[in-house]
Amino acid sequence: MITRILSPFQYVPGISRAAVGAAALAGALAFAPAPAQAQTLAEALIAAYSNNPTLAARRARLRATDEQVPQALSNWRPSVAITGDAGYERNRSTLRTTDRTQNRNPATVGLSITQPLYRGGRTLAATEGAENAVRAERARLIDTEQDILLSAATAYLNVFRDEAVLALNINNEKVLKRQLEATKDRFEVGEITRTDVHQAEARLAGATADRIRAEANLENSRATYENVVGLPAPKNLELPGEPGGLPKDRHDAIKMAATTNPNVIAAEFDRKAGMNTVREVKGELLPEIDVTASADRSYESSGETGRIDSAEVRVNLTIPIYQQGSVYSRLREAKQSLAELTRNIDQARRDAIEDATSAWENLQTARARVVSFSAQIEANVVALDGVEREAAVGSRTVLDVLDAEQELLDSRVGHTEAQRDERIAAFELSAAIGRMTATDLKLAVDVYDPRMHYDEVRGKWVGGSSSEEGK
Repeated sequence: MITRILSPFQYVPGISRAAVGAAALAGALAFAPAPAQAQTLAEALIAAYSNNPTLAARRARLRATDEQVPQALSNWRPSVAITGDAGYERNRSTLRTTDRTQNRNPATVGLSITQPLYRGGRTLAATEGAENAVRAERARLIDTEQDILLSAATAYLNVFRDEAVLALNINNEKVLKRQLEATKDRFEVGEITRTDVHQAEARLAGATADRIRAEANLENSRATYENVVGLPAPKNLELPGEPGGLPKDRHDAIKMAATTNPNVIAAEFDRKAGMNTVREVKGELLPEIDVTASADRSYESSGETGRIDSAEVRVNLTIPIYQQGSVYSRLREAKQSLAELTRNIDQARRDAIEDATSAWENLQTARARVVSFSAQIEANVVALDGVEREAAVGSRTVLDVLDAEQELLDSRVGHTEAQRDERIAAFELSAAIGRMTATDLKLAVDVYDPRMHYDEVRGKWVGGSSSEEGK
C-alpha cells in the first residue's frame, strides 16, 4: 500500500515544522531509487525462454515427434538382411556291402533384399499423417512457449506489485508512528482524549500487520519468479509497457483468436492426421506387392566337400481375404477418433474466443480502474490536506485524519494493483491471439527453429543420434 508523505508545509499539532520537514525528507529518501540493478521484463522473458525446463522438455517432445516422418518414409526403402548358419552333421550308412560314416560341417550364408512396391497406399497416408502430427506438435510448442512467457511476465509483475505494496506499507507505518507521537503530545497537553491515542495505536498496529503480510507476499512472489525464470528476482523492478500488436477492438480480438491461437491450429492438424490414419487403416484391406532378391552359398550341404550357390528374384503379391475382423474394427475406431478430433477443433476455437474475450474485457476494465484510481489519489491528497488543516484548528478529530490517511493509502494500493492487472490482461490478450512468443515480442534471443532437427532426420537412413540430442 502507498502512503502519503507529509509535506513540510503541512502542520500536525505537537510537531514543529522543522521536524515535519525532516520527516518528509526521510520519507522521500525511503522512495529514492536504489543503485541501478533493476531487471527489465525483456531480460526476465529471455531468461525464461532460455532456461525453463518445461519449455526444453516440450522441444524434446517435438524432436521425438519428428522421428515419425522418417519412420513412415522407411516403408519406401528396402530391408536388407544377412543370414547364416553352421553346424555339425554325422551320417552313417550301413548296407550289405558297405558300412560308411560321413562327418560334415554344413554352413550357409545368404543375403536377402526386400523392396516394397505397393502397400495399399499406407506409406503415403502414414507419411502425411506423420507430417501433420509434427505440425500439430509445433503448434503445441508455441502454446507452451506462450504459457512460459506469460507465466514469467505474470511473476515479474507480481514481484513489481508486491515490492510497491511493501514500500507503501513501510512508509505508511512510518507516517502512523509520527501520527501516534503527535497524538500523544496533544494528549499530554490536554487537547485530546485517551481514546484518540488508542485509535492511533490501533491504526499503527494494523499498519504493522499489513507490512508483515506484504513482506510475506513479496517473498512468495519472488519464489514463483525464480521457479519460472530460473534466476532470483532482483529488486526495484520497473513497470513494463504493453506488448505491441494488440487488436484494436473486441471483434478483432475474437477473429484473431479463432484463427491464430496455437491450440486451434494444433487441433486442425490433429484432424488432418486423423484423416490420414483412416486412409492408412483402409490400406490394410488392399493388396500388397513387393520384390525379394536373395543369394545363398551352402558349404558341405550334401557331401563332405563342395558348395552350392543359389540366387533368386521374386515378385510377391498378397491379397488379404479375411483378417479376423480386426482391420475393420480398427477402421471403425479410426473413424470415431476422427469425429472426436473434429469436435476438438470446435472446442479449441470456443476456448480461444473465451480467452480473448475475457482478456479484452479485463484489459478495458483495468485501464478504466487505473484512470479512476489516479483521480481518486488526487482527490484524497487534497482531502487529507484539508482534514489535517481542520484538525489543527480543532474542527476535525484524530480519527478523521487517520481515516483520510487510510483512504489515500487504499487508493494508492488500488492504483498499483490496477497497473499490474492492466499489463497482465494485455499479455493474456497477446497470448490468446498467438502473439506471446519470443519472435513477436522481439526478444534478443536465438529463437528455437524446429525445422532444423526435422530437416536433419527426415531423410536420414542410418545413425542413432542427431545434432540436437539432449538439448
